Amino acid sequence: MDSSALRRRGRAVRERLTDIDSWKLPKQTSSIAPPHVWTNADQDPVPEDKRTWTKWAFIGYWYSDLVTVSTWQAAGAIMTTGLSATDAVLIVLVAAICNAIPTVLNGAIGADLHIPFPVAARASYGYWFSYFCIVTRGILALFWFGIQGANGGTCVTAIVTAVWPSYARLPNALPASAGTTTQGLLSYFIYWCIQLPLLLIPSHRLQYLFWAKTALVTPTALAMVVWITVKAGGGAEFFYEPATVSGSTRAWLWLANLTSVTGGYSTLAVNIPDFSRFSKTRGAQLYQLPFIPVFKTTVGVFGIVSAGASRRLWGELYWSPLDVVERWQGTPGGRAAAFFAGAAWLLAQVSVNVSANGVSFANDATTLAPRWLDNRRGAVLVALVGGWALCPWIVVASAGAFLSFMGAAAVFMAPVAAVLCCDFWLVKRRRYDVPALYDPDGIYRYGSRWGTNWRALAVTVVIIGPLLPAVAQKVAPQNAHISEGLVNLFTFNWLYGFFAAFALYYALNYFFPDQDTLIPSAVPGDTPVLRAVGDDDVESGGAASDEKKAGQHVKASPTSSEEVGDISNVA
Repeated sequence: MDSSALRRRGRAVRERLTDIDSWKLPKQTSSIAPPHVWTNADQDPVPEDKRTWTKWAFIGYWYSDLVTVSTWQAAGAIMTTGLSATDAVLIVLVAAICNAIPTVLNGAIGADLHIPFPVAARASYGYWFSYFCIVTRGILALFWFGIQGANGGTCVTAIVTAVWPSYARLPNALPASAGTTTQGLLSYFIYWCIQLPLLLIPSHRLQYLFWAKTALVTPTALAMVVWITVKAGGGAEFFYEPATVSGSTRAWLWLANLTSVTGGYSTLAVNIPDFSRFSKTRGAQLYQLPFIPVFKTTVGVFGIVSAGASRRLWGELYWSPLDVVERWQGTPGGRAAAFFAGAAWLLAQVSVNVSANGVSFANDATTLAPRWLDNRRGAVLVALVGGWALCPWIVVASAGAFLSFMGAAAVFMAPVAAVLCCDFWLVKRRRYDVPALYDPDGIYRYGSRWGTNWRALAVTVVIIGPLLPAVAQKVAPQNAHISEGLVNLFTFNWLYGFFAAFALYYALNYFFPDQDTLIPSAVPGDTPVLRAVGDDDVESGGAASDEKKAGQHVKASPTSSEEVGDISNVA
């Protein structure tokens, strides 16, 4: 490389470090958004050549999300509350069905229209109020990304210890206040480095990662269950042990655990359009309905059988597969098994973090600041902020109040899932004007200066309001005292939030419909539409007849250097 090339590269690096404007993305010509709206291709409807997800891709996606360490532990965590193994399995099954139904219904938005969740939310919440949903989901994804990553470091510890047993005795140079050890931080860093390049895989190609996980984790999970059951001479005695609670206590525990297991995957019922928009056919995403309950329940049963066998074999209950892996570290053959099993569970952990948290946050970040972020930059941002800035190892170490809050924060997701579902299927009857979803001055502004559908706002306030005292009580139990009725309401907050929000939103739209958004037929995003333009605007394509088909007349907005679209530019 000659000296002039080196100087040019040096100037480019210096500009990046000193001039914030150099980080702006070039303004792309959207295939659908008005010219004055700042957007990028990651927000547009998915073009046909990238609609690659078949039914097998969706099956692989849910295998990736559900065949994990946390799902393995879920049924066991239920049993520690005093319920029986049969209760635990039934709760996991019912929770999976509660997850599957809204996931399939909301997945149809992406499969039909090929748009992501942040854009789809504008139809029901209004162009600007949809940012409430986006920010809420983005914050949850950010924190859970870090928490899942901290747990992934445990898999790395098992792998490295299998190769170098002395790693288990690595001296700790960190103070107790750090919330981790030298070994734990090093394992987490290795995990983070493995995960980072996988975050950069485009969503339409993630199915290959899911298939790799299916091929490697399936035999590992089966082999572990079969091995420990044969070694212990059985492990099914758990299924014959009765619950240690009864009456109303058992009933409330049933609801509380159902809410906990359902709430853990409540965000996926909201952000599923981020993936279903890549559907090759409209019916591909329907295969989620049977496979979500099958995968979730099967892995829960594996956890119960494994725990029962571990108690017989070692005298202790091991709810995590990694606890079993740790017991193998004593012999050369055991360490080999620990290495391969740890690697398989590491892949499982990375896959679920990429799909459930990384992709969703990247889509949210792209919508919030399209001037600065695309999906690739959003993935790097979640890796840095969620992975390091939030110090997730401290979060995990001080799990009490904060993790209670994170679990309670799921109360926001159930009403969002319900509003999206009701709006698409019952209120609008699957008839959305996709070009208008990209127009801040279009019909989904709902005639409001603030771009808000007041019906969705009312549902948010009425449904979530009564749950907030219980959320505060979860965070600070010593300082917040609430009535028993509110405590009981929070016990089944997901069921209450979803069904009450669904009914209330439908009732408000039935008695106070917004006629402008009730269009006679759907307007897809890949159909050219002519828009009314001013002297300084340009056509986005189409013909006059297309405008009539769309039923959409877009008021021209003066073009300026401060284009609409980036939330940071909103007054």
